[in-house]
Amino acid sequence: MEYTDYARRILSYTSLADVAEYGRVVEAGKDYPLFRLTVPGSRWLVITSGFHGEEPAGPLTLAESFAEIVAYAKARDVGLRVYPCINPSGFEVGTRYNRSEEKPNNDFLRYEVTPGVWKGELTREESFQRWVLYDGGPKETRAVRADIDRFAPPAAALDIHQDNYLPQAATYAYTFGDSAAYRPLMEAAAAHVAVIRHQKVDENHHTDADGLIVSHDGSVTDYFTRRGVPYTSALETTTRTPLASCHAVNLIWIRGFIDLAARG
Repeated sequence: MEYTDYARRILSYTSLADVAEYGRVVEAGKDYPLFRLTVPGSRWLVITSGFHGEEPAGPLTLAESFAEIVAYAKARDVGLRVYPCINPSGFEVGTRYNRSEEKPNNDFLRYEVTPGVWKGELTREESFQRWVLYDGGPKETRAVRADIDRFAPPAAALDIHQDNYLPQAATYAYTFGDSAAYRPLMEAAAAHVAVIRHQKVDENHHTDADGLIVSHDGSVTDYFTRRGVPYTSALETTTRTPLASCHAVNLIWIRGFIDLAARG
C-alpha cells in the first residue's frame, strides 16, 4: 500500500480524534509524516504498531477499525494515544526495516548490567544495576520514543506486531505482569487462530501454557513496564495467518486492553 493512501485514511479520522504529526522522516528522498491519534479519557491506553514494515496487520486494523475502537473506548471513558504506523517506509515496501536498513524496534532502553557495561536486551533472569532511556537509534524510533516520553505513563500499553518467521497460522504474545489478565484474551483469540503453547518461537524465547512470553528486550513494551505500567503486551500473529483472522485477534486484544485500562 502506498503510504500516502494510508495517511489519507488516518487523516479522515479528524472528527473522532486529534490527529497530529509527531514527526517526519525522509527515506529514499520521500517525506513520511508520523501520526499520533489522541482521544481523551480519564485513564489512558497507548497503542503502537508498525515497527516492522512486513507486519501490516496492526496498522491496517487500526486504519480500518478506528471508529469502532474509539466507540468502545469512549463507552468506558478510556483515552487513547495511538501510533498506527511507526515505520512508514518499511510498511510501504513490505520490508522489516526502514528503507535505510535501520531497525526501528527494540531501541528504547539500555541496561547497565555491571559498572560501565550496557546492554539493550537482558537474557532471562539476568540482573542489572539500572536502566536509562536510550537517546540513539533509527530516526523513527527516536521520534516515537521522544513523543511517548512526553506523557505520563498510561494505565495500559499494547504494541501490535506479527511474526514473519513461523511457518504456520498462529498467535502468541509477550507480556508482563499477572498472566491472568491476558489469559481471557488469548482464549478468545484461539477461536480465530491456533495459540502457540509450550513451544519455541525463536532461539531465545519459548511460550508458556497460555501462549505468553516474558522478555526484557528494550522494546516499547519493556519501556512501559519499567515506567510502572501494570498492563503491557506485544501481541503477535504470524504473517501466515489470514488477514481477517489477524484483525479479529487484534481487536480482541485492543478491546481487552481498553477494559484493562478502565480497570485502572
